[in-house]
Amino acid sequence: MIEDYRSLAVFVAIADAGSLSAAGRQLKLSTSVVSHHLSRLENKMGATLFFRSTRSMSLTPEGRIALDPARRMVTAGEEALDLLGSGQDEPVGALRVTMPAFGDQSHLRQTLWRFANAHPQVALSLHSSDTHVDLVKGGFDLAIRLGRLADSNLKSRRIGSFDRVLVAAPSYLSQRAPITRIEDLAHCDFVGVNALPDALTLQSKTQSVTFEPERIRIEVDSITSAISAVRAGLGLRALPLSEIADDLATETLVRILPDWSLPDMGIYAVWPDIGPQKKLTRRLIDFFANSGDRSGTELQP
Repeated sequence: MIEDYRSLAVFVAIADAGSLSAAGRQLKLSTSVVSHHLSRLENKMGATLFFRSTRSMSLTPEGRIALDPARRMVTAGEEALDLLGSGQDEPVGALRVTMPAFGDQSHLRQTLWRFANAHPQVALSLHSSDTHVDLVKGGFDLAIRLGRLADSNLKSRRIGSFDRVLVAAPSYLSQRAPITRIEDLAHCDFVGVNALPDALTLQSKTQSVTFEPERIRIEVDSITSAISAVRAGLGLRALPLSEIADDLATETLVRILPDWSLPDMGIYAVWPDIGPQKKLTRRLIDFFANSGDRSGTELQP
């Protein structure tokens, strides 16, 4: 009976993750063990639960019928474990988290490390990338994402905000006419980040203007690389103020159109909408949110 429950839980993980290997990462099991549980369950039921190809898996009609009751079983088990653990002062468990790669000394990372120090019986696995990853396939409990969220089937909670400034290197500015009006931006080169929108909304005391750069000279896949490219004089980019404050102070970078500002961007905790949220995940989200509250401001990157 216990093996049947375990195989059903693996079946649900495969359906959510989309592959044996992704389910294995989520469950911290080898692909061969995941495959064994699926084969065992299919043999017991006398039915094939997934159509398989070299690149994807999809539920058969029998698999679709079995998924809902199997998911209810897994959900009931998770709820029971949460209730059993609710009386414990010290949380125990594991969390898999993904957050932006930039800023080794960022407030986000320092907050995560404080959480780890405060809860020594919680095992943390951190994935750092400025490119959004599939939370279900990657087996992530939580993602920290910056900026405007795209519509998705993920749940989210705003836990902070950050300021951005439009900047360039003096070496780039010395090669061209002064940038004194928004219209001048049309003649400038920009550094793009492929996971983030290029459009800029600039605000003054009296108006708001949206500008779409047309001359993306360099495109990179991370904020860190974008900062490096801007420092090298390859174009303009709106960058998180927390990452370039020292550059501005030393004039390694120069603010463009200082009478115009960019609206602040949100920092969001994001998690998959595939069942009740783990109590441990809720605790970490609250820790992030309260870290900003304690300082009287919102959490910054």
